[in-house]
Amino acid sequence: MATPFETSTQTRQAAMAVLVHAHADDIAARLAAIELPASEALRAPENGLVMVRGRVGGDGAPFNLGEATVTRAAVRLASGECGFGYTLGRDKGKARLIALCDALIQRRDYATTIEANVLAPLRAEQAAERRRKAEQTAATKVDFYTLVRGEG
Repeated sequence: MATPFETSTQTRQAAMAVLVHAHADDIAARLAAIELPASEALRAPENGLVMVRGRVGGDGAPFNLGEATVTRAAVRLASGECGFGYTLGRDKGKARLIALCDALIQRRDYATTIEANVLAPLRAEQAAERRRKAEQTAATKVDFYTLVRGEG
């Protein structure tokens, strides 16, 4: 049995942030290269709704903006670690993959492997995509200026 170790909440949140922005096929392809331990579904992937809240101007009174579809799943490894996965939309496979990754990063013997083979490459791809979009946006930037017409 593997030795469980403390994974910080920040580590798990950072991993979740990378995984929810990745495509399910990318996560699955990266996990396919790793010999995974046995796991069971604690909660089969299921779809539901969450209320999205907003604030006028970002700091005004909160209001209900609308509902969003989410999918959640929970997985337990044979060694006892439980992982949870949530994603926007109805992709049940992606929610299960995220839950599996969450469980794996809680194991000392898999945490570095998941970071190196799954999370780091996905993080790099996402950063490159953000840079590409920023460059495209910067290329369309227009600088406006005003001419002063005399003393007021």
